[in-house]
Amino acid sequence: MINLRRIAASLLFSAVALVATPATFPAQPKPGHLDEVLRQMDAASLKFQSAEANFRWDLYERVVKQTTTQTGTIYFKKQGATEVMGAKIEQPSLKLIEFRNGVLRLFEPGTDHLTIVDATKNKAELESFLTVGFGGSGKDLAKAWTISDLGDEVIDGVQTAKLDLVPKDPAVRKNCTHMTLWVDPVRGIELKQSLYMPSDDYRTAVYNNIKYNQKVDEKPYQIKTNSKTTRDEH
Repeated sequence: MINLRRIAASLLFSAVALVATPATFPAQPKPGHLDEVLRQMDAASLKFQSAEANFRWDLYERVVKQTTTQTGTIYFKKQGATEVMGAKIEQPSLKLIEFRNGVLRLFEPGTDHLTIVDATKNKAELESFLTVGFGGSGKDLAKAWTISDLGDEVIDGVQTAKLDLVPKDPAVRKNCTHMTLWVDPVRGIELKQSLYMPSDDYRTAVYNNIKYNQKVDEKPYQIKTNSKTTRDEH
């Protein structure tokens, strides 16, 4: 059975880790720095309409001591009071993922298999994850996570706030002990994130080539099935 939490983590956690990057050293946080970052995120959430980016997701599994990598493109888009998300995994195999109206769909064209997950059954947990997605406000972040301020750090020429987050929801803590987030608070966009699990597995990813508040062409992300498609619903 597909694990909603792992899918949610794959979709909504985006950072770099196992990618070789130059060593950088975060500045020590100043008094009031975290409050300022959260206020900036509140302001950015009001301006946010959409974002599209390339991504790389790396998952390290401790038991087998292996890292699996997925690359592709992803978008987030405001739709009224809700947010739509679509992802196209291109490597190692083609997969399409969509989150819309509380329903998560995963389509594998190679096997013509569609998995549908009613995410409304895990609404509180999923909303905790969504607060760290593009366009999330500082208030929502503080509501769902205990935040530690780790100072500023420059990522790809952008000054980011480096935050460590511990989930307040016990259900979320079963799958995430904490995560480190590098966010551009002016735009409310994550550039980097590392997620740590109780199993000692960890997931890392990176966003680049970010298009902010530009029109998103959703056609490459559309899930098109036929009458022979195998469906799983959970």
